[in-house]
Amino acid sequence: MQNIHQKIASCNWEAITEAMHRNGYAIIPRVLTGAQCDGLKAGYDHPNSYRKTVIMERYRFGLGEYRYFDYPLPEIIQNIRESVYPKLAPVANTWMQVLNIDTRYPDTFKELQAQCHAGGQLKPTPLILKYGPGGFNTLHQDLYGDIYFPIQTVLFLNRADEDYTGGEFVLVQQTPRAQSKAIVLKPNKGDMLIFTTNFRPVKGSKGYHRVNMKHGVSEVRSGERYTLGVIFHEALS
Repeated sequence: MQNIHQKIASCNWEAITEAMHRNGYAIIPRVLTGAQCDGLKAGYDHPNSYRKTVIMERYRFGLGEYRYFDYPLPEIIQNIRESVYPKLAPVANTWMQVLNIDTRYPDTFKELQAQCHAGGQLKPTPLILKYGPGGFNTLHQDLYGDIYFPIQTVLFLNRADEDYTGGEFVLVQQTPRAQSKAIVLKPNKGDMLIFTTNFRPVKGSKGYHRVNMKHGVSEVRSGERYTLGVIFHEALS
């Protein structure tokens, strides 16, 4: 059986890169095994692994809760960060270049992490989100500070339409001087969704322009929905 580094390395990153440039998101099927998904879900009930629990309703973020992992991160999450980031840094740098933004991202995750820590962003951002019936997540962006990476991932830990119904992942593209566009996705257990954190370039008749993106989760109608969010930049708090 492939380990997570091997599995990620064996993905068709040329096609994934093309999808990111074209759509601002890409789905990679079966990155996690069923056993890995179940292990991450089971770990939700062990609070010593986490630095912070957020009850979404208290902050009008939605209905549900999530927990941020503390360091040291579980090995599988650390491996995902270190393996996926170098594949996405060239995409992010292309976006910055075509939008004439001076920011350039380093080649390795450890270099990005060092930049965050030098800027006072010291807290890990990977998290597990849990929703029950009626749960949802309002549209938002996961920035956490002045230093951020413009692409992030979410891994789906249970089976859509079997373990839960509803709970679709929603991306909203806010194009200047135009109506917003909603993109509704339903990845399955073990799949990884890669998507833009806050904006992406879109080519128009006069060159590239920036479109803002937000993401959220539609209402869960039944069952329990768990996802693992792997964000590459760190948080201030």
